[in-house]
Amino acid sequence: MARCQEGDKKAFELLVKKYERRIFHLIYRMTQDPSAVEPLAQEVFLKAYRALPSFRGQSQFYTWIYRIAINTCLSHAKRGHAEEACEVEADVNTLPPSGEVSGVHLEDPEQHLMRKEFYARVLEAVRKLPEELRVSIILREFLGLNYEEIAEVTQIPLGTVRSRIFRGRARLRELLGPFLDRSPA
Repeated sequence: MARCQEGDKKAFELLVKKYERRIFHLIYRMTQDPSAVEPLAQEVFLKAYRALPSFRGQSQFYTWIYRIAINTCLSHAKRGHAEEACEVEADVNTLPPSGEVSGVHLEDPEQHLMRKEFYARVLEAVRKLPEELRVSIILREFLGLNYEEIAEVTQIPLGTVRSRIFRGRARLRELLGPFLDRSPA
């Protein structure tokens, strides 16, 4: 970071390479719009580059850039460019190949399709959450941040993070209940 703040563009390129995949993932989870990922990621890194002089090192770089990414996604949604359709096919890369989980053959093609359908339903339910719950759930459940990291990224108290995740999970159970409760015919 010190090299970046001194104007070393190569050092910033290294940071971009290190974090671009995480930022792409966060943006996709926030927007559910595959076509928005690359332009928004470019916007995020440009904003971060321009704001480098204001980075004080009081937080980790990744929490700082996640905050920029979240704000960029929220601004994007407010501009009315959020995609309504949930693109399941774009998420196939996040699922293990059909029939393999940790190298163990577990499922047939029908089970794989059921799992893809469930994943699509989860994404749809997450998209329906209120913004403050959705952000916390995405950071915790999709990106694996711990509660303290989420508090730092979102700049909200730890207790609020816990409450939002609890309420978000409860709302997801509510939204997914009909799908989870249906029994095979």
